[in-house]
Amino acid sequence: MRLMQTMMVLLLAGSGVCVHAQTYPSKAIRFVVPYPPGGGTDVIARPLAAKLSEFLGQQVVVDNRGGANGNIGMEFVARTPPDGYTVVMALNAQLAVNPNLYPRLPYDVVKDYAPVTLLGQAPYLLVVHPLLPAKTVKEFVALVKSRPEQLSFASSGSGSGGHLSAELFDTMAGVKMIHVPYKGAGLALPDLVAGQVQVAFITYTSSGALVRSGRLRAIGVTTLKRSPALPDLPAIAETVPGYDSVVWYGMLAPAGTPKNIVAKLNSEILRVLAAPDFRSRVTTEAVEVLGTTPEHLGDYIKNELTKWAKVVKASGARID
Repeated sequence: MRLMQTMMVLLLAGSGVCVHAQTYPSKAIRFVVPYPPGGGTDVIARPLAAKLSEFLGQQVVVDNRGGANGNIGMEFVARTPPDGYTVVMALNAQLAVNPNLYPRLPYDVVKDYAPVTLLGQAPYLLVVHPLLPAKTVKEFVALVKSRPEQLSFASSGSGSGGHLSAELFDTMAGVKMIHVPYKGAGLALPDLVAGQVQVAFITYTSSGALVRSGRLRAIGVTTLKRSPALPDLPAIAETVPGYDSVVWYGMLAPAGTPKNIVAKLNSEILRVLAAPDFRSRVTTEAVEVLGTTPEHLGDYIKNELTKWAKVVKASGARID
């Protein structure tokens, strides 16, 4: 009798999981972006949320939770119930750099999250002041080698993507530039335009208008191959083989989220990424749309953690 009762409990519990999966989502989904509103992440986050709302038949609400280079938003999601109603769009900053940059983090990128999909990637542009006598990456490498530790590069802060992209470039190209950190790209750009610093690795979103107006010169992109959105701009890897440093975007749920809900999120997000109106909107910002399995994103995060551990160590960057 007791065995039958136990079996009935298990069957009912199992049926509850099935019903939950079949009815998901039955309420609004909170889509956490670990940056303040209006930043570059919103270029993907807001059109993605709008289209996902349309496909799921439930509202997907963007919740910008900025602070501590994304760590505040990441911790918030790690502590929420794993029911599929809170997800996060994280960048390589949170998933690959911060774990190597901060001695203590309030989250574990491998243990605290269930990967959903790799959404896309965008290059940094290698930009120089127009008076700098280098119009190609090859000429730029030769110039920096002829002036060791004389040219300076701006970044939006120690350990930022632009900083580490430059450090990786220095290592792989065998050159040495001087790092000048700023508190954000908005503060670095005026000095770059004025020629007080000569170089930067910076996103297209931040620098595109200045490049188009001729106030800055773009000489390369940091993706392994040329960006589909900027096909005339050579990849740095064409001159420095293997060089690859991008901004990438991943969607994750809290660890313990049921696999069938992760699969549902993955399939619906892949539908969004394939939608022509979504793709045309984000590619104008030089974002290359991807879309992968959860397993691929999990492996990608682990590989990126290893890669950037070496770069952070070589740069000496550390944030307490």
